[in-house]
Amino acid sequence: MEFRQLRYFVTIVEQGSLSKASLVLNIAQPALSTHVRNMELELGAMLLLRGAHGVRPTAAGKTLFEHAHAIMDRIELARREIADQQAEPSGEVRLGLPGTIGQVVSVPLILAARERYPKVKLCIAEAMSGFVLEWAKEGRVDLAMLYLGVDDRKLRSSPILTEELRLFCLKGYAGERPSGAVASYHDIARLPLVLPSASHGLRQLLDAEAEAHGVPLGGIIEVDAYNSIRELVRTGMGFAILPSIAITGKAHEAAFDSWSIGTPALSRTVHLVRPNDNLLGHTIAVIERLCRTTLAELVRSGHWASSKLVDPD
Repeated sequence: MEFRQLRYFVTIVEQGSLSKASLVLNIAQPALSTHVRNMELELGAMLLLRGAHGVRPTAAGKTLFEHAHAIMDRIELARREIADQQAEPSGEVRLGLPGTIGQVVSVPLILAARERYPKVKLCIAEAMSGFVLEWAKEGRVDLAMLYLGVDDRKLRSSPILTEELRLFCLKGYAGERPSGAVASYHDIARLPLVLPSASHGLRQLLDAEAEAHGVPLGGIIEVDAYNSIRELVRTGMGFAILPSIAITGKAHEAAFDSWSIGTPALSRTVHLVRPNDNLLGHTIAVIERLCRTTLAELVRSGHWASSKLVDPD
């Protein structure tokens, strides 16, 4: 069966008449009738019921119509995709980021996009991971980076890198606790902590780790903003657990003491999230690749502190 036969058949069903389809397709009506008969012989089933007021599909005809229409739609989409690939990427791409990722990724990614794809408008929105995930599910962003894998049939996520989480406090605040370069979970259980609330992804990870090690987390001040957590720690309110990038830079490194947590060191994974559609738009696809390239360069250059790339499957 040829593609043109499928196109003829779809047009006949949509028009409800061989004569009308003949005019639309600019093909003689007897030739269309011949195509339909050949299709019926090949499939071994009657496809059309003919009457005084035109034609309508049989049950077999309805099945063929649905599949033929889907095939035509996919081929047309493929044609558009191929045409897009021959053109310079253009348009708007919306990217959702948690704040800690945004402070490392946003500027280099925007600069790279402006240099390589000047006709693409990259719009970056930052929020806590839970909000970014909802944006992705609702289609309010085209791409997202999250600290968790996504279990949703409309979305696809792939791990890109892991980053270390560290315990830190105001320099000199700790005294002898914890001792050594690595803090144990039992050390952490005895400390006053400044952490995100229970709805935050980082807090959920820390609660799960504490439970797995059979130790409760100590006295807790809850704040759902990394900058506020860091500043409270800077005033001597307690200890916090944040990614290394939250306390890197000369100003922060001079102000804080920090420790790895556990053996192996506690870490979390950054995932790149996109719509679960193999025919992703060309412009979004090039920005997705640019995200991967930019993250890889940040890891290799050391600008994303204490992180490493995840080996692709």
